[in-house]
Amino acid sequence: MKIGAQMYTVHDLTKTTEGISECLKKIADIGYKSVQVSGTCKYEPEWLKEELDKNGLACDLTHYDMGRISTDTENVIKEHKILGCKYIGIGSMPGIFDENKNKSKDIWYDFAEKYLNAAKIMKDNGCYFMYHNHDKEFIEVDGEIAMDYLMKTFSPDEMGFTLDTYWVKAAGYEPVEWLKKLSGRIPCIHLKDMVILPDGTKHFAPVGSGLLDFEPIIKAAVDGGTEYAFVEQDNCYGEDQFECLKKSFDYLHSLGLC
Repeated sequence: MKIGAQMYTVHDLTKTTEGISECLKKIADIGYKSVQVSGTCKYEPEWLKEELDKNGLACDLTHYDMGRISTDTENVIKEHKILGCKYIGIGSMPGIFDENKNKSKDIWYDFAEKYLNAAKIMKDNGCYFMYHNHDKEFIEVDGEIAMDYLMKTFSPDEMGFTLDTYWVKAAGYEPVEWLKKLSGRIPCIHLKDMVILPDGTKHFAPVGSGLLDFEPIIKAAVDGGTEYAFVEQDNCYGEDQFECLKKSFDYLHSLGLC
């Protein structure tokens, strides 16, 4: 299993192509060999591939423009092939964070209608549509959760899951349980830790510094066929983002993974 850095961790520093270049160099200097490109400004794929190569990095997963994935699928695939990236990701289901919408299955049905054909086109062209969860996909609606709906609506060769360890835990489930449930559909995952403050607030944390037990998580991921595990920290709360990425890298290195 290859360890990578999720660039959303440094999204506030990648609002220009110059910022992307600087971040890629710093990520490579830590020791990462892989990135998930997400949360950046627009870029030309040819330019990004050159920058990745310059730093000895590979883009192995994206979170891409949701509208273009459904309406401009073939060009999205072409752009990913330039990057050498098989896994085309989406960060969330449209409407899933809207409290007025996420208590209805209508947004699930709309999502399937918009993206099922795109997923089939990706499959036919050697790519794979990847869905990233938050905690909202675990809200029960009429006796079912969105994660189960997606699993049954999209076949295993049409959709994989970038299972996010933090958000599974935040939803009240155990990551190992869901890694086992999604075995064979989790080529990529997000490694993200959690701390709980005295007032009960949940915070993101560098991998290995919080309450998640990553050794069984990593074993379940490997057993389930995970190829890439991306370190992500949505918010570093004022701490240097690269220092947080390094803490996670060093912890995973201590487990023999980097």
